[in-house]
Amino acid sequence: MDRWTCPACQREFGKPNQSHQCKPGLTIQQYLAGAAPFERPVFEAVVSHLRSLGDVIIDPIAVGILFKHGPVFCELRARKNWVALGFGLRRKLTSPRLSRKVTGYQGRYYHVINIIDAAQVDDEVKEWLTESYWTAVGMTVPADDRPFEPDDIDDPFGA
Repeated sequence: MDRWTCPACQREFGKPNQSHQCKPGLTIQQYLAGAAPFERPVFEAVVSHLRSLGDVIIDPIAVGILFKHGPVFCELRARKNWVALGFGLRRKLTSPRLSRKVTGYQGRYYHVINIIDAAQVDDEVKEWLTESYWTAVGMTVPADDRPFEPDDIDDPFGA
């Protein structure tokens, strides 16, 4: 991923001359300094997974933390009692974990789940974040990052 830093606000983006609201962002330390106690563990769980996928830009701003792989593909927004984890996919999820109506635009769907504990960033959520990370730049999830699916099962009847 190409990276570009705006000379005026010093925020980092995934493509040169990215249009944006040119306001200085925060450091991660600045953002988390004013965060509720439940926010840091959720942030760390999400970041740990996303960094395992490859290059990711972490952009803390006043209203939340944006994660970019090229374009923004997910975000954390603090609420009074939870962190809203939003992410985009090319498909519409139907899960009881979703906290609000899924919105769609031009073949992309925006999903939000509310997280109060880092343990909620489980394998299912990590799969969604992995898919969001790769589809943000128009790629499919690499085979190495897909959940295990048997593809070479021997026929027990010898057919």
